[in-house]
Amino acid sequence: MAARKLFGRLVYAPAIIGSAIALSSIGSIARADDAAQILKTATDYIAGQQSISAKFDSDIEIITPDLQKIQFSSSGQLRMQRPDKLRIRRTGGYVDAEMIYDGKTLTVYGNNAKSYVQADDPGNIDHIIDVLQSSAGGATPGADLLISHPYEELMANVIDAKHIGQGVVDGVECEHLAFRDVDTDWQIWIETGARPVIRKYVITSKTLAGAPQYTLRIKDWNTDAITEADAFVFKPPSDTMKVSLAPENMMQFDELPPGTTAGEKTGTIGEKK
Repeated sequence: MAARKLFGRLVYAPAIIGSAIALSSIGSIARADDAAQILKTATDYIAGQQSISAKFDSDIEIITPDLQKIQFSSSGQLRMQRPDKLRIRRTGGYVDAEMIYDGKTLTVYGNNAKSYVQADDPGNIDHIIDVLQSSAGGATPGADLLISHPYEELMANVIDAKHIGQGVVDGVECEHLAFRDVDTDWQIWIETGARPVIRKYVITSKTLAGAPQYTLRIKDWNTDAITEADAFVFKPPSDTMKVSLAPENMMQFDELPPGTTAGEKTGTIGEKK
């Protein structure tokens, strides 16, 4: 056993040293103005699209009371039509939920729970994302990327920005950017070329022990989506019931298992500040 441990240290030592050297050189080659400009180009591009559809995979980490890090994964699809229509579905081990907004009514439907909450709330996508993120269990992955002014929202509290270099996400070449604010570090990977969409987004909490992360990968971007007339219309299945828009009911749409306390998990996308 001792020999294996020593061998492991010898094998990994050059890689660790090499990584340390590479990371130490980032400060000399990474430029904050490059990072800000690349991010602005991407967010302006996304904000300028009237119709978007995409798929995503997300991972949220919690730190247990005995300091074990546990990760929960889910996948989903989103569809939006500016200025006021949005539909997101998220499916994981503990959630199968869908949010539909038609510009007048917000519906959150839990397939596992066989119930839904619904509220009349006229407005636009920015407004309804704000409403969702103020509700327990209602935060939507990547919400701050969908609003009309994402660059200002993302950069509001940034104290450091770096253009790390290039990376590949799901086989797509990307620009890799890293940002810091007081509470979080966050990284973003943006597709190179004429379509600068966001492919990966990682938020690391600096206020919780163990530095838990939220990771979002976005794929199958379609900015020329043709949306059916009833795409944002909710038709409740016959075996579901309507419940009140209360925190205890919204919790059933969370992607974490019941009993997980808020202090155990990192902030979700859109709540990083």
